[in-house]
Amino acid sequence: MRMFGRHKNRVIDQADALPGRATPITVPASHAVFGDRGLQGPFPGGLRSAVFGMGCFWGAERLFWQTPGVWTTAVGYAGGVTPNPTYEEVCSGRTGHAEVVLVVFDPSELPFQELLRVFWQGHDPTQGMRQGADIGTQYRSMILYADEGQRVTAAASRDVYQQALNASGYGQITTEVAPLGEFFYAEDYHQQYLSDAKNPYGYCGLGGTGVSCPVGLTVTTDK
Repeated sequence: MRMFGRHKNRVIDQADALPGRATPITVPASHAVFGDRGLQGPFPGGLRSAVFGMGCFWGAERLFWQTPGVWTTAVGYAGGVTPNPTYEEVCSGRTGHAEVVLVVFDPSELPFQELLRVFWQGHDPTQGMRQGADIGTQYRSMILYADEGQRVTAAASRDVYQQALNASGYGQITTEVAPLGEFFYAEDYHQQYLSDAKNPYGYCGLGGTGVSCPVGLTVTTDK
């Protein structure tokens, strides 16, 4: 019970993490919503990718696949140390990973700044190691950037959104902005879990603060 209580609010030290495995989890060949658009690369030229953690990845993935300009999505685990973890291992708090969504998007239709608006408005980024009733380090808010352009833009958007949250009486943003490292795909049954093909009446309580993220960031980036 002591270990269980500890992992609720602190990411486990690397020395205490589970060892994981060398074999990746098998990924379905097609997307349950986008059909023959694969979940794994290589992706068509001109597309970009980003990884976000915003609580339960079921609802987060649905939010992104419903966003115009998104080409494909996948759920997985990132931000920790255990290679190729299982869902049960991540939920144990002993991998260091968060539940995250890989978003592959067309920047000509959906600039990264606009994708960040979907992220900020889609959850409450001030809650620390939880999101609503889901409590634990695997539910923490994260932006895992792919390059320097994404890092600069994410940090700028965080600062802008913090001002909007302050004006509405919210606390400090706890979102971690960090380099991606490695993205590990989640099990088949988690992919597009809330799609009509899998769980048309499924429920996930993902919800935002109701505070709009301002538009018009002045950061220059080609992402």
